[in-house]
Amino acid sequence: MPLERAAREAKDYTCTRLFEAQALRQGCRLIAGCDEAGRGSLLGPLYAAAVILDPEKPIRGVDDSKKLTPEVRSALAIEIREKAVAFQVVAVPATEIDELNVYEASRQAMLRALADLIPAPDFVLTDAMPLERRGEVLAVRFPHLAIIHGDARSVSIAAASILAKVARDAHLEELDRLYPQYQLARNKGYGTPDHLEALARYGPCPEHRKTFQPVKDYLLPLFPLTTCGVRE
Repeated sequence: MPLERAAREAKDYTCTRLFEAQALRQGCRLIAGCDEAGRGSLLGPLYAAAVILDPEKPIRGVDDSKKLTPEVRSALAIEIREKAVAFQVVAVPATEIDELNVYEASRQAMLRALADLIPAPDFVLTDAMPLERRGEVLAVRFPHLAIIHGDARSVSIAAASILAKVARDAHLEELDRLYPQYQLARNKGYGTPDHLEALARYGPCPEHRKTFQPVKDYLLPLFPLTTCGVRE
């Protein structure tokens, strides 16, 4: 599905507790939402969060993190941490993303966040990410439902998207102080024109994902000068 179409469809959804209510009617009590942030970035870690919200402590304004301003996201992240039954946020570094591929890194990040939840969930809602691959035996199994546009439709997934996004943005601001030439505080590592211009000018830094285009274009070895007609 083209990104533009996906974005338009996400805007058409309303974030509710419908999926959580269905799980409750089936006897589940600890329902976790899980999501990631930074999957499409050229640089830095991928973050994932898992959250079990307390239905007795509703949080107003929870929605897909992409729909919220940074200020609103930060305020909601504080409230989610204060009111949630449990939450966990984990990061997968760029080197591991390159080793696994970004899809598998996203899945592993979610599984790690869920495995660290105390108490453990008895049902999980994810943003379009199946937690198990066919024939795979997991150390920890979670009954789960993968929902397309889940961060725009489920408050639990949306809460996780907020925690993951806020944590990752904070880390990218720290990286901006180390690598100011890439303007990471502004572009958060995504392939914006200013980031691509800096990548062409300075080349990749240690935090870039080396298997991503166009980063790997700048990792090719330089031609020996002799091939350019320059005498030694």
